Amino acid sequence: MAEGDRELSTIAQELWDNDVNRLRPGTDYRIALQGKVANQLGMNDGDFAGSSPLFKYVDETIFKKGTFLAFISLLDNYESDTGEPEVVTPEEEAENNRFLDSILETPVMKIVHKYLVGKNLSPEEATGFKEQLYRIWFELYARKGSSRPDSSGFEHVFVGETRGGRTVIGFHNWIQLYLQEKLGHIDYKGYTVNANSPLPDEDKHILALQFSWKNGIKPKGSVFIGVSPEFEFALYTLSFLTAPNERVRLSFSLYDLDIVCHRHNLKHIGTTYPVLVRYQHSP
Repeated sequence: MAEGDRELSTIAQELWDNDVNRLRPGTDYRIALQGKVANQLGMNDGDFAGSSPLFKYVDETIFKKGTFLAFISLLDNYESDTGEPEVVTPEEEAENNRFLDSILETPVMKIVHKYLVGKNLSPEEATGFKEQLYRIWFELYARKGSSRPDSSGFEHVFVGETRGGRTVIGFHNWIQLYLQEKLGHIDYKGYTVNANSPLPDEDKHILALQFSWKNGIKPKGSVFIGVSPEFEFALYTLSFLTAPNERVRLSFSLYDLDIVCHRHNLKHIGTTYPVLVRYQHSP
């Protein structure tokens, strides 16, 4: 592992240890992996989960609190079709700011802010850091093939988008996945496995999967399960601002994983998500 990756892994471990709002698998939530999608190229070749959902149970009391509540308020603010221009209302802008205000008070965001300031990558003042986060995550931009601003890092990663009515792009958040599945808008098809990756574990926090949404298919996606919104925001922002390449290898808790992070015009997050490489042995 490169020196920079070791340093980032140390910070990622600190973020993990301080994610006080993370849910516990088997206690706060339960999932049912069911079948493995047969085609490893990720094409939609059948349903290996039948009519059963991915989520068997989630303790929803957490959704009424703090950062979760502020996060969920943002999920209905977007047009999913790429090419459809986004319009941010004053109410939606206020919701974006409330969410940022809520996560900036959490231990994980304080840790990542301190680290980024030490690397001269973020402003020291909280207001300046908040403005930087807003630009990275919430400023609108035009995705490929669109002439008008139709997307943002937040929409793509946490809400999900559709392209051409047939393909789901982005959509790397477990809360949105759970809520959309509960509404009957998600059909979980089964789990997927990358080459040389371990089989998923219902008691671990990373899952690669296939699902359909809004008549489109997400042939191969990857998500953290059960982590807090602020943990993902902190880890992905860390990767965006520090990793010179589009993929950084991290080791923390029981996981060796890559964080994939594609930039849009160097100023915004195009997409970002975890890819499990292996499980470490439990201590």
